[in-house]
Amino acid sequence: MKIVTSEQMRQIEERSQQAGVSTDALMENAGLAMARRVRQHLGLVTGTPVVVLIGPGNNGGDGLVAARHLHDWGAHLTIYLCTDRPARDPKLAILREHAEDIHLISADGGLARLRKSLNGAHMAVDAVLGTGQSRPIEGTIREALLELAAAKARRPELRVLALDLPSGLNADTGDVDPTSPAADITVTLGRPKVGLYVFPGAEHAGQVEVVGIGLPTGLDSGVGLELMTNSRAASLLPARPFSAHKGTFGRTLVVAGSRDYVGAAYLAATAAARSGAGLVTLAVPESIHSAVAAKATEPTYLSLPESPSGGLSPDAADMVLQRLSEYDSLLVGCGLGQAPTTGEFLEQLLYSDASLPPTVVDADGLNLLSRDPGWWQKLRSHAIVTPHPGEMGRLTGLSTEQVQQDRIRKATESATTWDKVVVLKGAYSVVALPSGQAMLSPFANPGLASAGTGDVLAGTIAGLLAQGLSLEDAAALGVFVHGRAGEKVREDLGDTGMLASDLLPALPRTIKELKTG
Repeated sequence: MKIVTSEQMRQIEERSQQAGVSTDALMENAGLAMARRVRQHLGLVTGTPVVVLIGPGNNGGDGLVAARHLHDWGAHLTIYLCTDRPARDPKLAILREHAEDIHLISADGGLARLRKSLNGAHMAVDAVLGTGQSRPIEGTIREALLELAAAKARRPELRVLALDLPSGLNADTGDVDPTSPAADITVTLGRPKVGLYVFPGAEHAGQVEVVGIGLPTGLDSGVGLELMTNSRAASLLPARPFSAHKGTFGRTLVVAGSRDYVGAAYLAATAAARSGAGLVTLAVPESIHSAVAAKATEPTYLSLPESPSGGLSPDAADMVLQRLSEYDSLLVGCGLGQAPTTGEFLEQLLYSDASLPPTVVDADGLNLLSRDPGWWQKLRSHAIVTPHPGEMGRLTGLSTEQVQQDRIRKATESATTWDKVVVLKGAYSVVALPSGQAMLSPFANPGLASAGTGDVLAGTIAGLLAQGLSLEDAAALGVFVHGRAGEKVREDLGDTGMLASDLLPALPRTIKELKTG
């Protein structure tokens, strides 16, 4: 599903008209879809007090259509016009034939009436401002939105549903006007908007639901940003034939761990196996071999020599290179530490003239590469890099704050410059491709903000690579499965105290659910 800017959405709607689907038809479809979502979330609509705030433009027109349906379905509806509508507004004229409780906020006592209605409402529908709003909010619209925000603060049980966007949320940047009322649910129309997945807008929008409004197919083919979905993820799952043996599902080599980061090796290797790889070999410093093997019994092992300082010896690179032809994917970096000798090992491995299998570089692998200004030109392998915002900052020379301010653009520019697939981790993780296209994860889970979850993600992607997926598909599917597994754990445990190891058994369960729909 494509994610669009306000201008891209405007162009799609123009093409829709050229294809024979009028703006009026889209508005009728949008209003009906919104009304259905209101009814779905209310459960019982008959007799339920609902307030609908109507703005001046097309967003308000969609709201008028939604109000008409809700009235006809028996809701106890009160409608407030935040500004005058056009003199010959057919949607308002039709609504007046159905409903009588329609008020203009600028009239005497309008705000006091709105306050009273909100105090008794079960739900408020924000249909005031849509994608076209870019200026500061003023006048009666500002006053109405402040009343809605105040009512929500007084009565947290009042549910706020925003139509397309919470009023005052910038569709392109995610910036939020100070008067903007936060929504519990945003029902976005036709296509999701970029600002709904960029903070602070993402937090302001609440739960985002996308509804179809009858747009013809193919009108968004030029849009380069996509939201990952269940159906798309399911289509990428590797086949599992009954005649398979362990070689069928590929072999993964995981180079990970150090004396201070024993757990990273376990998490990464186990995630590769849990994502379906047929055989996983764990290459670890010899000093931690016994400790890791006691925890992870399924992988085979390759013990690597260490330097006196505790980092991997550069000689370990030759041992790994001699074995690489046996493997279908390589993961390197999780918990390796940043000793100088480990940096030498990494350069000899990744900058080698040997043919590397599809490679994932994570964690300390990225931190060590960031010390070399031209690392991407020397890493000739087809590779996926999986930085968190701090690592992305070190790789690009930016601060973490600068990365977070424009995550999508930073990831896509870096993927193009480096000619690598970039997975920028975090809430709504970005998977950026060298082509300039990008995909967003639909998941934002504070439970995943804990040590080791990145090792699980890297192992998941490496395991999918071993099964024959392309770099792009393995990265996208790995991010989605990891995020969905996190949602499953959050449903069971909550998002406080979630451990990286909790994700491991959830990975195959998530894959099973994707297969069965």
